[in-house]
Amino acid sequence: MQNRNAITSVPINELSTKRWSPRAFDVQRGVTPVQTAALIEAARWAPSCLGAEPWRFLVWNLATDAAGWQQAFDCLSDNNRKWAGKAPLLFLACAGATFEHNGQPNRWSHYDTGMAALALSLEAVAQGLVAHQMGGFDIARTRAEFGVPEDFMPMAMIAVGYQAEPETIEDEETRQKELKARARKPVAERFYGGRWGKPVG
Repeated sequence: MQNRNAITSVPINELSTKRWSPRAFDVQRGVTPVQTAALIEAARWAPSCLGAEPWRFLVWNLATDAAGWQQAFDCLSDNNRKWAGKAPLLFLACAGATFEHNGQPNRWSHYDTGMAALALSLEAVAQGLVAHQMGGFDIARTRAEFGVPEDFMPMAMIAVGYQAEPETIEDEETRQKELKARARKPVAERFYGGRWGKPVG
């Protein structure tokens, strides 16, 4: 299996270095109910403004709900359908528009839902799994087919499963994406020390 650990400028925790977004999934290995529950629990305990937990997650397991899983898979973009068909578990992360306790707009809900999705993704690493978050899906179709209310924004689909070798990806362009070296911008280009544009450190 590929070692795709992040090459960091200083040492950081192992879950973060191991987390990446592969496209090669092992079609022979499913995700257990215990593992699925752990993914959900990790997302449930993510931080949120006022503890509002503005997220909602839909979950489809190919082993237990093949029709629902297929319905969700069919909502993905053409590029994502090239590889996500071997992922046994699909999630949809949605962000609520308002606070439940007072009905006021919650401008932090997208941020909070992203943290819940990251918590799920890191727990996937801890469980020996991999997760790939996807923005490429048909939002209108997803809303219609799964009854997502208008005051919730579908943010991302997440494919979860066991990693497979890149050679298992049939599409050549997608396989090359899988093999591409991981990289990030230099720290100074994205992190500022007290004033916009001033490099941190």
